Amino acid sequence: MIKKLKIMFLLLFTVAFAQAQTGVTGTVTDINGYGIPTVNVVEKGTSNGTTTDFDGNYTLNVSDGAVLVFSYVGYETKELSVDNTTNFNVTLTSGEALDEVVLVGSRTAPRSNVNSALPIDVVGVKELTSTGQPTFDKALQYRIPSFNTVQTPVNDATSLLDPYEIRNMGPSRTLILINGKRKNLSALLYTQTSPGRGETGADISAIPTDAIKRVEILRDGASAQYGSDAIAGVMNIILKDNANFGSATLRSGITSEGDGEMIGIAVNNGSIIGDNKGFINYTIDFSKTNLANRPGTVDAEGEAGDFGADLADVQEFLSRNPDANNINGSPETAASKFLINSGLDLNDNTDLYFNAAYVYKRVNSFANYRTPYWRTVDEYPYLADFFPGENPNNAGGYDGYVPTFEGLLNDYNGTVGIKTKINDWNIDLSYTTGGNTQTYTVSQSHNRNEVYGVSYNPETDEFEATPLYQANSQQSFDPGGTKFTHNVGNIDISRVLSDKVSIGFGAEFRNETFEVIEGELASYDGGGADSFAGNSPENSGKFNRYNIGGYFSLDYDVSDAFLLSGTIRTENYSDFGNTFVYKFSTRYKLTDNLTARASVSSGFRAPTLHQIYTQKAQYSFIPGQGIQVGGLINNVSTQAKLLGIPELDAETSNNFTIGFGGKLANNLTFTVDYYNISVEDRIVLGSEISATGDPTNPLDILLTNNNLSDVSFFSNAIDTRTSGIDLVLSKKNISIGEGDLDLNLSGNYTIQNERDGDVKDIALVANAGQSVVNATQEALFFTSRPKSKWILGANYDINKFGFSLNNTYFGKTTFKQQGMSDDLRTEFIPKIVTDLGINYNASEKLTLSLNVNNLLNVLPEWEFKAENAAGEAILADPAATKNQSNLITFNQRYSQMTYDGYHFSQLGTMFNLSLNYKF
Repeated sequence: MIKKLKIMFLLLFTVAFAQAQTGVTGTVTDINGYGIPTVNVVEKGTSNGTTTDFDGNYTLNVSDGAVLVFSYVGYETKELSVDNTTNFNVTLTSGEALDEVVLVGSRTAPRSNVNSALPIDVVGVKELTSTGQPTFDKALQYRIPSFNTVQTPVNDATSLLDPYEIRNMGPSRTLILINGKRKNLSALLYTQTSPGRGETGADISAIPTDAIKRVEILRDGASAQYGSDAIAGVMNIILKDNANFGSATLRSGITSEGDGEMIGIAVNNGSIIGDNKGFINYTIDFSKTNLANRPGTVDAEGEAGDFGADLADVQEFLSRNPDANNINGSPETAASKFLINSGLDLNDNTDLYFNAAYVYKRVNSFANYRTPYWRTVDEYPYLADFFPGENPNNAGGYDGYVPTFEGLLNDYNGTVGIKTKINDWNIDLSYTTGGNTQTYTVSQSHNRNEVYGVSYNPETDEFEATPLYQANSQQSFDPGGTKFTHNVGNIDISRVLSDKVSIGFGAEFRNETFEVIEGELASYDGGGADSFAGNSPENSGKFNRYNIGGYFSLDYDVSDAFLLSGTIRTENYSDFGNTFVYKFSTRYKLTDNLTARASVSSGFRAPTLHQIYTQKAQYSFIPGQGIQVGGLINNVSTQAKLLGIPELDAETSNNFTIGFGGKLANNLTFTVDYYNISVEDRIVLGSEISATGDPTNPLDILLTNNNLSDVSFFSNAIDTRTSGIDLVLSKKNISIGEGDLDLNLSGNYTIQNERDGDVKDIALVANAGQSVVNATQEALFFTSRPKSKWILGANYDINKFGFSLNNTYFGKTTFKQQGMSDDLRTEFIPKIVTDLGINYNASEKLTLSLNVNNLLNVLPEWEFKAENAAGEAILADPAATKNQSNLITFNQRYSQMTYDGYHFSQLGTMFNLSLNYKF
């Protein structure tokens, strides 16, 4: 019976592969020759279909003799028979230009990208999925040159999501929209010494890729249009709205090292509501990724020096555990994602729309391993029984322990709104809510502090001191977490007043709440759980604010070629007052196919509630001293007033952009844009400030009373300037044999990214000869992302096969790590990461895809560079060089990427296989 089933399966599989299919390609344009995006292209009488990309291009496998139906709102529907031709270029007429895709960046009546005065990247879902990357943010990393994200070297709370940024400006300065509405921020504040330090952003990794129709990235300041956080740009994620098609995708993957196994399944489908009066589209996505570990070989001499241990004991342990049992790769992750997008025509002029999403994510990661010479049985004798080991050379068999860090993330967002048209006025009313909660569990740890409680002994009739921790400590802790929610109300009104003038105006009300969730007593008492201290009552609580803003926009077509656009905005915040910003942009068509554009704007970014109110103890690596406990002081605390730390104010900015774009002969298109962004009063989480040596100094008193090695705090410490060039070059539909080849080259080059003027240190820090912005901080802000990044891609479709080859160049990245000699710097060597993708359309419904990411197994590499003659002398001495290397890699634990970061994944080659079945 089993044999017969196998034979039947093979026969069915063969039939599916052998069905007569024709690969049809083409471009859908309007009467002016411009490509129309998202046109439905359907094989008549079936559910087999696709939509055009942003340039109007499409590819579809259909049965021999099929009839293609081309339809789009506002345009006539066309039907064409497939005979012996495989290329159909279609022109749709009777369309209204104002029905084209609404692009991020304009608040007046909608306008197509061809007429846009702003630099906008549009990435379709096909381009995202073709990367083979498991999450949306990592897919963008290999599609948008100015977008960067990479996993932080030290996990704990940051394992739940990685910091990202556009144009090296940090995650806080890019606004994330979903269908044009603001996405909630994450509850996480990045506090590790790594890129993104001191900032927070929305959790874009939580958005299921299968739910995305396209992504619009506005590479320009847009505070006037959208409010705070839009200094570097805006990312607008457009959700799928197809009611006729669906698909199920099974994904799997593994690294070339045999770890990091991934399995996932996603279903996207849609349905028509009523008598074709609306649609509903939904996505369900489940995934599981196993641990991938990339530790280094730990140096014995460095360990002995850091921990004051006997070298022989260190060597004995490392002889059995060369990596000191450290786990510092990619953590184990399980995620469930649900998303729904819907719209309903209430009448000829009114539409109801809504979307909602929920994400559940669990991450298991690890702290640095506590070796037996680090947490010794001489210092803590109970450890031999508390964490028994297998080492016969140590008393009691104690061989160290590794605290685990288990993170739980819940993220939700939803929008409901009505769009209507009254007397030619377009009105959009909406309400948006969203939230992100992150809670943690620390296990296989203990509270090693000498803290006593008082208990009554009835036998002696006396009160006695009872040890609460150390040998009596629990091993699993609830340290609490953080939560962020917002509620946003919007009204947006626009109208075309004439063939030359369009206006738009509106208002937004937003309420935000940030909560620090209190941990259990043992997690913070007396120093708290080893590796990750909990939130104490005095550092916990709910904090909120509200703001209301309004804007007015005007577009004036001086002529068919010349467009002027302007927006002004005012906002009032409950916690720091009023702000006024503006933006002016222009576009001039030099020819029918060549356009020049420019914009100038002011901007602002309110400090997040996370930055204002976070206060906690922080475990971190101090070069030469191992792991120490430092303190983060918030700006409204008693401690801040004692030290003279001022409250935070908003950042302000000025942006200038000028660029050119065009469509040349032979399907060659290009855009090139120069940008210049200056930020005043930039908010930074400063470097760790240590004791002055004066026991009467308020800072020294604070450190001593709280058993802290140092303190850090937020401040409006610096002014910065960032400038660069973005380039996009594309040539499509190059006929080679029986197939078509598309080529694209895109890049970002940073010309300037630096501090402008002196650091604004408070007197206490300056008088102690220290600064909140030292060389390490400057490197994290300005040089910790590639100076240049280029993506060269090729896509070739032939018959049932599709091939893609993408090469991503990660340029020079420079660090000045904490503890390293000022006479040296580290530079990550430029590298090219090559990704290969192969698709096979087995039938009109079934597609198999193989992606080999990092095909050539390219890994990050760094080297020391001398700043002067003293640095050259260090590099000439092998022992001195080794010591410097130990300082920045925690004695080689993080030898591949250093303790402070790196510029692309350290996991090497990854194989991903997926199967997509269309409904």
